[in-house]
Amino acid sequence: MPKLLFSKIRFTEIKDLIQSVKRPRRVDIVLNGRRQKKDIQPRTTKLHPTMEALLHDKKYLAAFRSFLQSEFSEENIDFWLACEDFRWTTSQDDLRWKAEGLYQEFIQPSACREINVDHHIRERIRKSLEKPSRSCFDEAQKHVYLLMERDSCPRFLHSDAYLSLKHKSRSLWYI
Repeated sequence: MPKLLFSKIRFTEIKDLIQSVKRPRRVDIVLNGRRQKKDIQPRTTKLHPTMEALLHDKKYLAAFRSFLQSEFSEENIDFWLACEDFRWTTSQDDLRWKAEGLYQEFIQPSACREINVDHHIRERIRKSLEKPSRSCFDEAQKHVYLLMERDSCPRFLHSDAYLSLKHKSRSLWYI
């Protein structure tokens, strides 16, 4: 009987080795003054841009927003962008009226463009409106970002809108 090239033990060792190469690295980052752990995917296994990259590229952001519109959830990206704008507000008066506007448009129950956040986040924001700070929407913004990253973004990356945009950007390199 001929010898087998791989024994069962060797195959599992190779399988573990392959998985460890594809496994994301965990790194410490500081975001909004807080230390957090974040997974960084190896560059060699990345086929699609990250959510963060989508939000910082105008073409992909516009395509992602129109994709969310087609799914009737564009309030998520609009809220996230409004929170980014809110963070740069310097005047206390501007901070107060912008916070009220964000709350009325996206947070309060039965808002015209209500986002999906739980009752506890909603209550903390409502209480923080008495003396708003630049960080009063951070928890809701993070929650919406994670919703988009885990749910909407993977569907967008497999949509025709993304694939055609990706194809167009590649064909420009050859011109």
